[in-house]
Amino acid sequence: MKHRHVVARTLLAAALLLGVSSSALAQNGERAKRAWAPARLADGQPDIQGMWNNEDANFTPLELPDELKGRTSFTREELQALAEARAKSRINAGDSSGPGDVGFYALYWFDWYWRKPGAGDWPALVVEPATGKMPAMTPRARERAAYMREHLHDTYSNIEAGDRCVSRGVLGMMMPTAYNNGTMILQPPGYVVLHKEMIHNARIIPVDGRPHIGSGIAQWEGDPRGRWDGSTLIVESTNFKAVDNLRSPNGRAMQTEKRRMVERFTIVDADTLKYSVRVEDPDTYTAPWAVSFPFTRDNQYRQFEYACHEGNYAVPNSLSGARAEERAKAGKPTSK
Repeated sequence: MKHRHVVARTLLAAALLLGVSSSALAQNGERAKRAWAPARLADGQPDIQGMWNNEDANFTPLELPDELKGRTSFTREELQALAEARAKSRINAGDSSGPGDVGFYALYWFDWYWRKPGAGDWPALVVEPATGKMPAMTPRARERAAYMREHLHDTYSNIEAGDRCVSRGVLGMMMPTAYNNGTMILQPPGYVVLHKEMIHNARIIPVDGRPHIGSGIAQWEGDPRGRWDGSTLIVESTNFKAVDNLRSPNGRAMQTEKRRMVERFTIVDADTLKYSVRVEDPDTYTAPWAVSFPFTRDNQYRQFEYACHEGNYAVPNSLSGARAEERAKAGKPTSK
């Protein structure tokens, strides 16, 4: 670190001696940054292979806080203060359980607990609508969500798909979460593969120009098709399976066949991918919406096997507990 500082001071002094202003140096630095380009693979793709992590986005709230409404710009100092305040409030909330309360997860299970709070580019993940707030759900979606809450444990099929180890959906895979935020990117010829640790999902995205599959084929995570626009990978997904209870950024929501998602992975530099996703699902949300946050290269991260089904006691225990409650209400013995 000292060596870097010495070199920087030496270069600045030399520049001043040559009559180059500090503003010119800054401009040169910006030009150098713009000129940076990723290496290319044999099939022409920009090389983004490796391990990436989005856990720092946990320090940015999903929606714009009410007290910041109407603001259009923020300093780095303000954003850093907001990130630190969010981290502190989450820790305080996690420590607030009383005697006999087993709580949720111990804080040290969460990735963000171990990291120094880092500011993002904006004080909210939601960047569309301009209000920074998620749009309201449609009446049909609200009704369905209420039904699923009320009848969650009537049958296994009502339980959220991620809890069933089926799929967390695209949003459940890509949005920052409490842990397992590592994303391994592979690029075999003609494809980009996003391997997630959580439920060990692998999104296989063709980038060879092939069309979408037939409209009669629906999939949990849709049918993705990618293309490169300079240093930006654009992924459009259609053909989504209708699901009543799937993860969404602000809770659980339905997913319909009308859903369309457009994701962008923009290469900022060797260690940063700016990610955004725009969602259109007119039967679920009253307006389109989008979120944006960075992925950073994380060569120290190691993915481990996520044996979801093998250790998933939540589903049978929840169902058996609900049946025991029903027998108790009916005045019947609770044991089988």
